[in-house]
Parts: sequence; structure tokens; C-alpha cells
Amino acid sequence: MWTIQSRFSALAVAGLLAAAASLLGGCTTAGVLLTAAGVATDTSVTWEIVKHLHGRMTEGGDTPCHRLDSVERALNPRCGAFVPGSLLATDLRHSKLQGCALTVAVRDPRFWPVLPELIAKGALPESCSQSPLVELAQSAASSDGCPDFSAASPAALESMRWLALADARAIHHDVVRLLSCPSALRAGLDAPLAAWLAQGDLDVGAVGFGPLGALHPDALGTPFALALEARGHTARAGLGGFDGAQPRGFELALRGSHWAALDWWIARVPELANRVPPVQHNQLAWVPPARVLTPNFLTHSESRAEMVEFLLARGANPWQKLPHDAGSSVVQYARMLQSPQLVLLDPPVVPTVLAATAATATAAGPGQ
Repeated sequence: MWTIQSRFSALAVAGLLAAAASLLGGCTTAGVLLTAAGVATDTSVTWEIVKHLHGRMTEGGDTPCHRLDSVERALNPRCGAFVPGSLLATDLRHSKLQGCALTVAVRDPRFWPVLPELIAKGALPESCSQSPLVELAQSAASSDGCPDFSAASPAALESMRWLALADARAIHHDVVRLLSCPSALRAGLDAPLAAWLAQGDLDVGAVGFGPLGALHPDALGTPFALALEARGHTARAGLGGFDGAQPRGFELALRGSHWAALDWWIARVPELANRVPPVQHNQLAWVPPARVLTPNFLTHSESRAEMVEFLLARGANPWQKLPHDAGSSVVQYARMLQSPQLVLLDPPVVPTVLAATAATATAAGPGQ
């Protein structure tokens, strides 16, 4: 039979267990296995034993949150929401976190709240192997080049602007796409672009890419795009090679059926209706009318017929030969695909005799 003391001890241990479950359960589910029934029969169990048991039960699994340093905890979704003020500068200098803390925080919107404190506690982009903003622009989460910045706090947005200006490596094709995309424009995250231009960082010859080709299609009509052209940048230069993962602006406009941007490009480089030069010398050019016929190329597949008509109206040649198959044309490709757009590319010809007869009957009028 339990004594009053043993009952009190069991209750105390149960309280410890509840605390352990609160602290450890956020990291793993093993804390739940230390049930009150198992602990209540042993009045000698202490907090150290609870931690020891939890450690043994999670051996080989994820490291418990209480064993992580403050930086690792802040950047680990298993450990709950970030608590402002919890980062320790010493942990930032000596953290065992795999990868740069700034990069981890920037790439995942869940960790954007951590950015301001990381920077305030001394995190520097120079400690990262690549610009954190380049990582964000190229990450799977932003494969369209435009993350949703509406959820970012003003402090987090200011941290990203600081990263753009503090790290010269951020002057990159994919980051220009990132900072000029619709979500970034709405959040005011495009300010570094104007700063780079004013400082001469985007002057012709100063960067290894064409800034106009890096811009998001939505940004081609902005004062910034006009300023780039005034500085000597051209659409043709924007079709050149670059170091980056995001596609060139013309391809993005074509894929997204961005009519205004396509008009902007073709007005400046008319041959784009028929042929787009390769990015690299070991690649082939490609033919837009054939590309839009390819299943899954257009983001809005329902616009395919309108896109074919759009390109034909701007000089596209349906008999253009395909670079990868000189014996085939756009029309033949459409025929092979059994594309409904074949009738647009190669409309049926009305026989001359029938056409002449129809024309005569129309001129004579009814009853003649």
C-alpha cells in the first residue's frame, strides 16, 4: 500500500512527466510513451531519469529539441514557433547547424520571422557559400521565381532588402527575377533593384546577364525597365547566356501567356516569333509555335489556340523547320501530335473551281 509520501512522489513525477511531454513531445512522439502508469509505480524517478529514458527511446532518431542550440531550435519546424529574443549570439558563432543559418531562414517562409534577429545577432551573408537570396530564388518553394511575400513581416522584408544590398553576390539573374516579380513589387521588395542601378552595379558590362531578360514579365512596363533601356540594355542582350536556374523572360512570358510582355519582346526582337536562340553554345535554338503545341508547356493550356493565332499574327511561319529535326516543320509536328491547332497552322484550301463558282453565285445575288 502506498504511503502519503509515495503518493506525493508519484504525483510529483507525473508532473515532471507532463513537463517532459511538453518539452520533448514537440520534437518527437517518444515522450508520450513515458506514461503516468509506468512512472507512478517508481517513486525514485527524477527529471534526469526522464531525460535519460527519453534519450534512449529516441536513440537513432531526430535530436530532441532540448538538446539543440538556440539557432537550431529556431530553424527546426519540430520545435514550435520561434520565440523572439531566444537566439544566443554564442550559438550563432558555434552552431552545429548544417548549412548557413541565413540561407536556411530565407529559403523557408516559416523561418522568415527569425531573419531580423539572426542579422541583429551578427549573422553575415559572407559566411554562406552562396547568396541566401540566390538560394531563395532557386529553391523548389519558389520554382516560379515568385514566393508569396504577403506573409512576411515588415521586419523580415527589411532583412531581405538588407541581404540584397549587403551581399554583392545577390546581384544575380535569378534574384532580379525574384525582386521584380508581382509579389515582391507589392511588398516593396524591389527597392534594391533601383539602388543597384543608381550605384552602377547593373551597368552594361558590369553583370554577366541581360537585366531585361532577368526581369519578371510583369516588370517590363515599369519605370525600372525603361531606365535599364535608357542605360543601354537591350532585349536582344536579355536573350544571351547567364548563370542561373530561372528561365529567360521571353520563355516565362510565353509559358504564362503574358500577352503584353510577348508584344514587348517581339516588338524589339521580331524573329522571336519564329526562333529563340539557345542559352548555351551546346544547346539548340527552339521554335515558339512548336513549343506552345507541346503538351504541358503552357501554364494555361486553354490559351493554346489563342497563342498560335497570336504568333501567326506576328510573323510566325507554320512551315518553319525544327532545329532538332530539319526534315520536320511546325505543321508536321502539329500533325504528328494530332493537335486541334493544325487547322490554324495549315488551313484547308478551297478548290479553285469551287471557290470561283461560290464567288460568282455571291456576286449574282439570290434568285439570279
